[in-house]
Amino acid sequence: MANPTSVNPTTTNPTGSQGQSHGQSQSHGQNQGQGQQGQGTWDKTKEAASTVTDKAREAATAVGDLASTAATTGAGQVGKTAEKLASSAGQGVRQLGETIKEKGPHQGMFGSAARAVGDTLEESGRYIEQEGLEGMMSDVTDLVRKNPLPSILIGVGIGFLIGRTLRS
Repeated sequence: MANPTSVNPTTTNPTGSQGQSHGQSQSHGQNQGQGQQGQGTWDKTKEAASTVTDKAREAATAVGDLASTAATTGAGQVGKTAEKLASSAGQGVRQLGETIKEKGPHQGMFGSAARAVGDTLEESGRYIEQEGLEGMMSDVTDLVRKNPLPSILIGVGIGFLIGRTLRS
């Protein structure tokens, strides 16, 4: 004869230990879900970094094209080509900013950083597109005229670094 107060351990457990282990497996499942979410953010970050690398290569190629054009053509043609390449580089930088904002993470600290970097690159690209080399040179000239001593110190510092690099 079975005792009516006995409890079948496979159905319910008055101590709740079976319920706790079930709850632990649920929280473990939630932790796995968070890990998968983190992995998704990491994958997006890696994809954005890959895109940035590709855009940087394109910009380097544009600079190389400018140098080879300068070596093979006259000064007037180089100036026109430089303006075209600057505009193209500006467009590339702007598109890079858009890509980072689009493909980068959208939440958390990485999302904020991606938006900030994307916004800065977009603004820089627009500036380069609108001003071109001539406008940028004019801005640098005005900056040097307004701040001669810091400009000299920066020039000396850059010269020192270049000298150390070439000597090594």
